[in-house]
Amino acid sequence: MRRTPVGRQTRARGIPEATVARLPLYLRALTALSERSVPTVSSEELAAAAGVNSAKLRKDFSYLGSYGTRGVGYDVEYLVYQISRELGLTQDWPVVIVGIGNLGHALANYGGFASRGFRVAALLDADPAVVGNSAAGLPVRHMDELESIVESQQVSIGVITTPPGAAQQVCDRLVEAGVTSILNFAPTVLTVPDGVDVRKVDLSIELQILAFHEQRKAGEEPEGRGEESVLDRAPGPVRAAAAKLRRAAGAAKDVKEPKAETKGDTDRPAVMPA
Repeated sequence: MRRTPVGRQTRARGIPEATVARLPLYLRALTALSERSVPTVSSEELAAAAGVNSAKLRKDFSYLGSYGTRGVGYDVEYLVYQISRELGLTQDWPVVIVGIGNLGHALANYGGFASRGFRVAALLDADPAVVGNSAAGLPVRHMDELESIVESQQVSIGVITTPPGAAQQVCDRLVEAGVTSILNFAPTVLTVPDGVDVRKVDLSIELQILAFHEQRKAGEEPEGRGEESVLDRAPGPVRAAAAKLRRAAGAAKDVKEPKAETKGDTDRPAVMPA
């Protein structure tokens, strides 16, 4: 029997999506405390370690039925168990990775999956030059085997690391095979039916957001190190577009506004002095 992914489990219990997105942050911080044999932690300390404010943390934990002990804080080991259970990490989740290029290889070799309850069940690709190779000790199998692997391994989570042009087709096949949760690394938007959860990871978007903040920082620098230095470092098409805008702005300044026509003496002011 196929298991229900964590997203639908938590929604059924009325836990907000924003809270679900923060639970892994709490779990990572709590796991680090557990590894240092720290028995309890205050909401302020845990919030700081997770990068959230303490009021939000206490609200999130209230959805789990965990309120801590005044003057003592939260029991670290119990919270690790509680959040792991809520996220579905107390059981094994087989995962298939489709698209074994550089990123697919890196994910296959990522050791953090197994320690968090995710087992890479299969690596799949459609390129004959890739099929038959191995990564992380697993053979790369052909996409033709997708349906049989999903059925035999009871896979409900698929990871897409293909080029954008192939991502939707791969997504459709995963869904048709019975996969109901997809982690998409391809830089494209996927269309899925109701009942299928998609999480998107686009590294280029994250870099563009960082570039925005870097540009804002540069704009606050002393004169001579601001806009020009940012444009100097920009890609060629961006510099060309900026130069075109400057030329257009300069041309607009050179166009004089026509004088308003008046009857009679054109030297007479528009408003006569009192």
